[in-house]
Amino acid sequence: MLSTIYSSGITGVDGFTVTVECDVRDRLANFEIVGLPDAAVKEAKERIRAAIENSGFIFPDASIVINMAPADTKKSGTVFDLAMLTGIMRSAGSINPSIDFSTKCFMGELSLSGAVRPVRGILCMVLAMKNAGFREAYVPEENAAEAAVVSGIEVYGVSSVNELLDHFSGKKPLRQREFDPNALHPQNGGYSVDFSDVKGQARAKRAMEIAAAGGHNLLLIGPPGTGKSMLAKRLPTILPDMTFEEAIEVTKIYSIAGMLPSGSSLMTSRPIRSPHHTMSETALAGGGIIPSPGEISLAHNGVLFLDELPEFPRQVTEVLRQPLEDGEITITRASGKIKFPSSFMLLCAMNPCKCGYRGHPTHRCTCKPADVRKYLSRISGPLLDRIDLQVEMPSLTKDEIQQLTPGESSEEIRKRVCAARTFAAERLRDGEGVYCNAKMTPRQIRKYCTPDAEASEMLSQAYENIGLSARGYDRILKVARTIADLAGSEIIKAEHIGEAIQLRLLDRTYFSE
Repeated sequence: MLSTIYSSGITGVDGFTVTVECDVRDRLANFEIVGLPDAAVKEAKERIRAAIENSGFIFPDASIVINMAPADTKKSGTVFDLAMLTGIMRSAGSINPSIDFSTKCFMGELSLSGAVRPVRGILCMVLAMKNAGFREAYVPEENAAEAAVVSGIEVYGVSSVNELLDHFSGKKPLRQREFDPNALHPQNGGYSVDFSDVKGQARAKRAMEIAAAGGHNLLLIGPPGTGKSMLAKRLPTILPDMTFEEAIEVTKIYSIAGMLPSGSSLMTSRPIRSPHHTMSETALAGGGIIPSPGEISLAHNGVLFLDELPEFPRQVTEVLRQPLEDGEITITRASGKIKFPSSFMLLCAMNPCKCGYRGHPTHRCTCKPADVRKYLSRISGPLLDRIDLQVEMPSLTKDEIQQLTPGESSEEIRKRVCAARTFAAERLRDGEGVYCNAKMTPRQIRKYCTPDAEASEMLSQAYENIGLSARGYDRILKVARTIADLAGSEIIKAEHIGEAIQLRLLDRTYFSE
């Protein structure tokens, strides 16, 4: 008897429908899986056999052929186990053949005992199956809360083979899992750090506020102990909440990577990734035999913090150039191309030289001029050109260190950031999925970033005197637009352009010698 069951595979962060055709015939016992399966899929034969027998059923003494369509697409992983078992049991008569399976899909790994184990990427697969018109999804119990985030499809958590068969026999129907809307609301006051802890550094704090309000990239330069890492750790406390769509995008990536926090159905806080400088290009960009997301994709809709930027190998940091422009990374392998989303804020910190004390008022720098040039040359001009804000952080004075009055709190800064984002979002509501100023397209820049006459003249002079690139010109306009949003101004004025220019001059001081 032939049974057709549906499952799902994953390419990048997107699922695709897999049709599992199971043919069981009374012939010489044999079990074959075809349709371009990998080793994990082929090994499902023994998992399925043991799961059926250990669940109290008899494995069919027959010829079993399973075809997985489309047959020209590689099938990877253990997610198809549950669908293949369902097809065998239906063809063998253990499931009523009159039940309509055309709108049902099955995803899950089997243990030898008959238990159903969780799999990665369940959210991506259920989303794809829902978009393909399926109405019921049967997934591992541990994945059910994550799958239930998808509206428009009924989700059932399955713990064992016996539970699934009892459901279809009518003995004990499975309970439909539903999404809890309260899971979308993060505890914004739950951070253990706050901007009020940071003493001095008013200019750096202002730059962090502008960066958070517009989604801009930021570089902090200063000697050791000035608070660069301290400020970076506090950036998440002033970022606005993710929208539901952003949360879905982030959850898909973490689900595929197997990094979704235990007990969580949805990523609700913006991610902040801080990889070590010894990481490889593959770890940053993503890849592998079966491509998986790297750090730049794990930072999607959040922050990628690179501490001690010049210590990263140049070939590693150059990987950032395409994602910073396009908001996605393309991984090319022999099997094809896979795209991962990677729209993130880049936050970098570095010392002004190898020893860290170049220009320090009290500590003597021990670096030779050639050593300083070599240290700074590890950062390319094209990468610097993509960093909107560049801020020098001087050493704290004795009075600043001994200051007892706490600084402005994260909550106060966050209110201004959220107000500016709302101000911008209203303007960009028809902007092709653009939610912040840093992601504006050239067409949107021309439409929304028109400065007044005085500001335009100031920007023209800066372009001629500083030697800005066309990209740098546009990025100054974007930053000025964010500064105007923080001030609640629809018009970009001279003071907004002036502040944006000042926050981009540091590369001329350090990197043009």
